[in-house]
Amino acid sequence: MTPVTTDNVASLLRQYDRPGPRYTSYPTAVEFNESFDEAAYRGRLDAASSIPDEPLSLYLHLPFCEARCSYCGCMVIITQKREVAARYLDYLDREIEMLARALRDRRRIVQHHWGGGTPTYLTPAQMTRLHRTVERWFEFDPDAEQAIEIDPRVTTREQLDLLRSLGFNRLSMGVQDFTPDVQEAINRRQSEAMTRDLYDYARCAGFDSINVDLIYGLPRQGLDTFRRTLDSVVDMRPERIAVYSYAHVPWLRPHQKDISTADLPDAGLKFELFGSAIETFLAGGYSAIGMDHFALPGDELALAAAARKLHRNFMGYTTRPASDMFGAGVSSIGDVRGAFAQNEKKLPRYYEAIGAGRFPIERGYALTPDDLVRRFVITELMCNFHVSRAVVGERFGIDFDRYFASELTGLAGNAGPVADGFLRIDADGLTVTGPGRLFVRNICMAFDRYLPTHQAGRPVFSRTI
Repeated sequence: MTPVTTDNVASLLRQYDRPGPRYTSYPTAVEFNESFDEAAYRGRLDAASSIPDEPLSLYLHLPFCEARCSYCGCMVIITQKREVAARYLDYLDREIEMLARALRDRRRIVQHHWGGGTPTYLTPAQMTRLHRTVERWFEFDPDAEQAIEIDPRVTTREQLDLLRSLGFNRLSMGVQDFTPDVQEAINRRQSEAMTRDLYDYARCAGFDSINVDLIYGLPRQGLDTFRRTLDSVVDMRPERIAVYSYAHVPWLRPHQKDISTADLPDAGLKFELFGSAIETFLAGGYSAIGMDHFALPGDELALAAAARKLHRNFMGYTTRPASDMFGAGVSSIGDVRGAFAQNEKKLPRYYEAIGAGRFPIERGYALTPDDLVRRFVITELMCNFHVSRAVVGERFGIDFDRYFASELTGLAGNAGPVADGFLRIDADGLTVTGPGRLFVRNICMAFDRYLPTHQAGRPVFSRTI
């Protein structure tokens, strides 16, 4: 994978830097609606329970944080009243039990993830309690991935020791940028020394798979200072690194209004920041994975990517695909038997539903046959940068060229990804080139049937660069 270094970068940015989805799901969450309700979800759970031998993925959302980072796009609840977590766990325990009973004999977990918020907001006793609840109602595959997101500012050594003893084997550590001026602008003060100290202790505690999260496009970021952060992270040698594009969407996340737009890098600088990350990590021996991840060559993500067997769900890139992913906790999203289901985002409504013995579904979406075809194509491009005509045809019983005639024509036009050298279309299928990986979101947008309905009015997506 090599960055674009041609003289026409400015014109490419004008052409490609526009609002577009990250395709964490397809259809995207903006298509979710309230017509998919608790009854619809129970129907999907009943279908999921009919395949007891199939493994599953389980995501638990722990929304609490002590303070809000101004760049954050996650669903979080800011409070220093620790007693709120105890009540939340009471209801989360009940939802997990409800889920297990609805799934009957389908209990084997191959992927388990705690996200937030800040999961290490919980005390060691609370973390033990929650994990024991999951163990009571489900069983972990011997090779299961158990991952948790941690904030080095609030995570203790005692918590790391406990997590390892409970069976967690992967940490995702938030860094974003070590530059003090950037941290000041995003309300996240986290020294490199503190982060390294916790990272080193995690190694001593037995964690041999650690991911570090960075963000490019943050306020006051510059090439020189960001390179110092990149070099420091390479020196730490985590197995995986994620470099996300900052999504400035103050119309969706009002707290982002605290960030001055004058402090944000323009599209050209943002492009250079990501290019610098690519150069640094490739030179440091990492392989490029998906559109914004990097992994050491021996890591299972790198091996899966090389074999074009990488997968992606709401928990991120994975090598352990389960046919269904179940979410529990406020605002969590599940992907169950061809439907997305999202829980209530407000705690009172979440508590009310659980208290009444109902799954706390706020909205969702049942995929159509056309959605399933397009989701597969988009996922293959986002994960493996290739989609096979034959595989799509055999899997869905369609003629790929006929089905996507207009999309292929648009992609191959005079001002499009093929002409710009970002996409190759041949007898086998579609292949995203090295430089084209920078624009893979734009390529996938050609297959998005819903996108045109969102391009006229108020923006709903962040920019693609």
